[in-house]
Amino acid sequence: MGLLTREQMTELGFAHVGEDVRLSDRASYYGCERISIGDHSRIDDFCVLSAGEGGIAIGQYVHVAVHSSLIGHAPIELSDFSGISTHCAVYSSNDDYSGAAMTNPTVPPQFTNVHHAAVHFGRHTILGTGSVVLPGITLHEGAAVGALSIVVRDCESFGIYAGRPARRIKTRERGLLDHESHLMARAGRHNISN
Repeated sequence: MGLLTREQMTELGFAHVGEDVRLSDRASYYGCERISIGDHSRIDDFCVLSAGEGGIAIGQYVHVAVHSSLIGHAPIELSDFSGISTHCAVYSSNDDYSGAAMTNPTVPPQFTNVHHAAVHFGRHTILGTGSVVLPGITLHEGAAVGALSIVVRDCESFGIYAGRPARRIKTRERGLLDHESHLMARAGRHNISN
């Protein structure tokens, strides 16, 4: 994977790019002035980040895997330690498919009825391969969504969800919180020694 240099990131005009950020030079970034990316995060090849007016906020230690998309007018937030697997789509905007209005972005807005609503991924959330998240959804801290799921309702903290539509199937362990504490302690010692 080829990576953008720090100079290229600056030229693209991102709102913020933290330290040790790895952005593929084969991904597409739109509305960069509304995209913020925290330390130690990575965006892989062939991803599309298209930030509307609400922007895209990516925390620390976040991974967006190959061929995934974050698209929409309303805010999209990926909190620290969250992850999106390959071929996922996260939408904060969605057309009205009822037939009451026209669809697609080439049609003037007065003839469409696009729904916009913020999407929030809490800390330590994970979205499995090929999954779709629709506008207005919150994945609360530690929620995990299995592969090929469609998320149409909020996911509770440390729940494991799967299906179309995604339903809670069990509870996720919380051992990852201990690992986070150790990682952050180690990172703090490393920063102090430099």
